[in-house]
Amino acid sequence: MSEPSTLQEAIIFYSDPDNCLRKMVSKRWPDGVVICPTCGSTSVKFNENRRTWQCSTHHSRREFSVKVGTIFEDSPLGLDKWLAALWMIVNDKNGISSYEIHRALHVTQKTAWFMLHRIRLALQNGSFEKLSGEVEVDETFIGGKARNMHKDKREKKISGTGGKDKTAVMGILERGGEVRTTVVENRRKNVLQAEVKKHIMAGSALYSDALASYEGLEKEYMHQVIDHAVEYVRGRVHTNGLENFWSLLKRGIKGTYVSVEPFHLFRYLDEQAFRYNNRKEMNDGDRFNLALSQVIGKRLTYKQLTGKTQETETYLN
Repeated sequence: MSEPSTLQEAIIFYSDPDNCLRKMVSKRWPDGVVICPTCGSTSVKFNENRRTWQCSTHHSRREFSVKVGTIFEDSPLGLDKWLAALWMIVNDKNGISSYEIHRALHVTQKTAWFMLHRIRLALQNGSFEKLSGEVEVDETFIGGKARNMHKDKREKKISGTGGKDKTAVMGILERGGEVRTTVVENRRKNVLQAEVKKHIMAGSALYSDALASYEGLEKEYMHQVIDHAVEYVRGRVHTNGLENFWSLLKRGIKGTYVSVEPFHLFRYLDEQAFRYNNRKEMNDGDRFNLALSQVIGKRLTYKQLTGKTQETETYLN
């Protein structure tokens, strides 16, 4: 069977553990030379019955599977479930909830929740290349709406108006290119302008709304402002690209995830940014392959995820 192009084909294809193994080996070791993740030796022997390798060098953890050194490490679940979950999350426009994964893959909801967060780690884009050309910047607030809360909960959580009790998120969009998002402490000048200078090349055309925090950027950028109290578009000057992204993000959070803790919000931003940046000229199989190529060298434990340890997420060389 050829490479799958639909969810149905993917589930059938990856139900075969040999197909899962071959796929992971092709992503992990593209040249076909299997390397011990502990010592780096290429002198390894494959055990067909266990689908593992054993390093000829004597050290701890001589035996290893294709999962070691990936987001799948130490998971008792088979790759058939992992790859199906990966396919679903990268190709579902509005995301997929842990309860949907729980029902579809017959795992517990807690396990599904952990799986999805590990996959979101793989979807992170750690590019240091600055954006250029025409670039939009904007911010939004993420948080529950007061009218949807029970009175007792509303009194505990809502202590002001506007975005006071919500989480501020900043977006930067290169027109015709990628979007980048980050959770910000506030919308003050020093915070927002630091993000602008970190991600956007000097001299680029910069479009923002009339927020006072962006004042002064015309010294380094061709900065033009659109005042939403007056108009939303003035020729090329607008932030409609980011408004579209915010709409997709909030639709997913409100309709699929319902409630997102601020502690985990950046992971949902990574998820939505991945789908948005790879929505054009990519079919479902292409997005899946791209995401699968990013699972290597990343590790997230349950303690790290739940904040029960000070360890940081692991990125292996």
